[in-house]
Amino acid sequence: MFMFPYHFIWTLILVSLFPIVLLLRKGRLVERLALSLPHTSLERGNIWVHALSVGEVVSALSLIESLKLNYPDKDIVFTVTTSKGMAIARAELKAKVRILITMPVDSWWCVRRIANYVKPSVFVLVETDIWPGLIDYLRKRGIKSILVNGRVSPRTFKSYRRFSFFARKMFKPFDSCLMQSDLDRERLLKVGIDPGKIRTVGNIKYDRNWIPMGQEESQDWSNLLGLQPEDLIWVAGSTHQDEDEALLDVFARLRPSFASLRLIIAPRRIEQSSEILRQARSMGLSAVLKTELSKNRGYYDVLVLNTLGELGRIYGIGQVSFVGGSLVPIGGHNLLEPASFGCPVLFGPYTFNFVLMSESLVETGGGWRVQDGDELYEAMKVLLEDAGLRIRMGGLAREFVEKNQGALERVIKSLRDFI
Repeated sequence: MFMFPYHFIWTLILVSLFPIVLLLRKGRLVERLALSLPHTSLERGNIWVHALSVGEVVSALSLIESLKLNYPDKDIVFTVTTSKGMAIARAELKAKVRILITMPVDSWWCVRRIANYVKPSVFVLVETDIWPGLIDYLRKRGIKSILVNGRVSPRTFKSYRRFSFFARKMFKPFDSCLMQSDLDRERLLKVGIDPGKIRTVGNIKYDRNWIPMGQEESQDWSNLLGLQPEDLIWVAGSTHQDEDEALLDVFARLRPSFASLRLIIAPRRIEQSSEILRQARSMGLSAVLKTELSKNRGYYDVLVLNTLGELGRIYGIGQVSFVGGSLVPIGGHNLLEPASFGCPVLFGPYTFNFVLMSESLVETGGGWRVQDGDELYEAMKVLLEDAGLRIRMGGLAREFVEKNQGALERVIKSLRDFI
């Protein structure tokens, strides 16, 4: 009864989109309607792994490696919802999975098409993007569904509690929910989800194969980005609108005291790049886009990283880092990438997507939480003036990452009951 109105609404949407599809015949809309599935034929019993976007794809990298190692006779089909997530998946996973597909919308017709194509024995959902229609259809087909690296943000928890009846129905088809923290588990329990299917196993983000930055690679990046050995590099990653201006303001205030300071700023949305460039230049700062470096080889104050897939390594050349989505109420982003390189990690007050991670990083001494731009300025000033403090803080950040590994092993062990 719960699914009937849901499917009815999707049917109306499909009918309205049909004329557009007939005109386009290709493109992202066609992919989202499961009308351009690959011609590759698949056998039954595959492992189907799904990730929403960039963050979830990154989380899934180590999971895919472990699944291949533990189940070499199984083909892995990997689906992604967003185009940016798919770009990362193609770069990182194309040679490691059998098929990469854009996840279609949750219409009953699209769900049947992709499920019949993939022929899975198990469906593994990484972190978020729960589609009730898909999970319900798989349950009726006798296919197990597992939530891995599950998390429940405060905003999501509020919605679950307000519509607890629908939340319980949505989670009912899952056979197991493997959560990042006890807090995430408690939030599901408070909504009324069956406690027998919820377990805390930790965050598999810690278990990525963190490759250190060697001297040769560091020099290659410095040459590519036009950096000098004496430069102090501040890498600000995954920044959001209304956050970029604050970062540029802090940088402009620091520059008179630290002439060798350079800022590499990587917006979460590449579309923000031009606006950041404009803001920097309006402040009297020399700024350049990463894609324009070959034409502009002169000195710059600010480099705007308007490319995909490079931030994760560029953190390795920074002396100090800032992780965005945290000075504004977005909830923060992955703190582990700069920490894994032994780079001190600064972030703002809004880290509700990474509550345990952010609090623990501060407690161990590898991270520093600031409340606003003024506190960020003071923190940066302290770190830039004290190289010894930067080294100690960076070492504690890297140690934090290493000590928290092990979640992936627990996930694989739990998945053995279903694969």
